Amino acid sequence: MTYRDRVDAGRRLAHALRHLRGEDVVVLGLPRGGVPVAAEVARELNAPLDVIVVRKVGVPWQPELAMGAVGEDGAAVVNTGVVRVTKVAQDELNAAQERARAEIQRRVHVLRGNRPRVELAGRTAVVVDDGIATGSTARVACRVARSLGATRIVLAAPVGAPDAVRGLADVADEVVCPLRPAAFHAVGRFYDDFRPTGDHEVANLLGATTGTRPGRR
Repeated sequence: MTYRDRVDAGRRLAHALRHLRGEDVVVLGLPRGGVPVAAEVARELNAPLDVIVVRKVGVPWQPELAMGAVGEDGAAVVNTGVVRVTKVAQDELNAAQERARAEIQRRVHVLRGNRPRVELAGRTAVVVDDGIATGSTARVACRVARSLGATRIVLAAPVGAPDAVRGLADVADEVVCPLRPAAFHAVGRFYDDFRPTGDHEVANLLGATTGTRPGRR
């Protein structure tokens, strides 16, 4: 099973989240690729759309290998197993985290601009990405949403590595992931079209009216 693109994945994921219709929900996409998926979920749930900006912290000499992640408001996780196996020194880890935090501040400004963050206090936060590989960024995003006052966290992705998805049950109240292939190698393998999502596309999606309920922004 594959998805045509992120819009198709978002529509199918939205179908699996229909039980949330009628709840006081905010849909939070993980930039950049998670936002087109989240936009479809927000439309189905008639809910406001926002982002939680997180950044993978890669091994310095192998950036695609995540040794952790950082997010807005100082949240961070470290994959101690990867750090141990790759022998990344503490000062190298610290420096990589600081670079990631600087990039987060830049991306918050570019993506959200002058729009205020959607209020999460007392609401259900639906955290959406286009896929879950290691789970590091999703874990940080859930922690950020919780710290901002969300009373319930639903983590949703169209596809994910089975072990990573199961491991996220300790940070989310509900995890929805329709496709959990045993032979998981990379998120992009389960999309026919997995071209990069640009900042401009994300900003346009966030700027569109997406079911925002009056008085809660």
